[in-house]
Parts: sequence; structure tokens; C-alpha cells
Amino acid sequence: MAIRTYRQVIHTESGRVLVERARWCDSFASKLRGFQFRRALPAGGGLVLVEAADSRVTTAIHMFFVFVDLGVIWVNDAGEVVDTVVARPWRPSYVPQAPARYVVETHPGVLQHVRAGDRVRFEIAV
Repeated sequence: MAIRTYRQVIHTESGRVLVERARWCDSFASKLRGFQFRRALPAGGGLVLVEAADSRVTTAIHMFFVFVDLGVIWVNDAGEVVDTVVARPWRPSYVPQAPARYVVETHPGVLQHVRAGDRVRFEIAV
């Protein structure tokens, strides 16, 4: 049985907590499941999809069977935000503008506090 770990996503420059409790998804199954079949997002929650290295291909996402809008933040291995988007349900593909290692999926409102070029960090959530 896998142990779920959670992280806070913190905007480095401002110190603002962007996501209070994001599930750390570093296995194939956890990344595949994502927010599929969910009708609501947890308050203050989200997911961080983790890849082995920076890539545009492996960090592309789909929105099939996702019934809510998501705020998506792509972050490279250096902690720099490389792209953001509001992802809409049932869209076949969203691909970051630059290679990323992490895909943060959360409430769309979070995107008003972060933009490409900013830095974020991940800290273990208690």
C-alpha cells in the first residue's frame, strides 16, 4: 500500500501558500487518476504530478472525465513557473510552453497569484 504524501506549494517571492495540501503524485497510477471523475475540488487542495525530468511531452495533461475547471501551474526542476492555464473539462490536451517537471493542479483562482517566471517551492504539509 502506497503512503500518500502531501506538500504545500509556496510562492517563493511572496511567501504566499498557493496550495495548502497538494497530494504528491509520483507513481503512474496516481498521475493517471488525477482529478478524473471528481465533481468538486477539496478546499485548499490540489495535486502535484511529478515527472523524472523536465519535459513538455510527459507533463502534458488531458481533461477527459474531469468535471471542473482546474488552475494548472507547470514548474521546472529549478522551481521556476514556466506556464499556467485554466484547464477546462473534456479538453483533449494542454501542453506547457516550456519543459517542466511538476504539474500543479488546483483551484483556478490560485492563478491570480502566480505567473510564468515566478518561483515556487514544495514543502511537506503536516
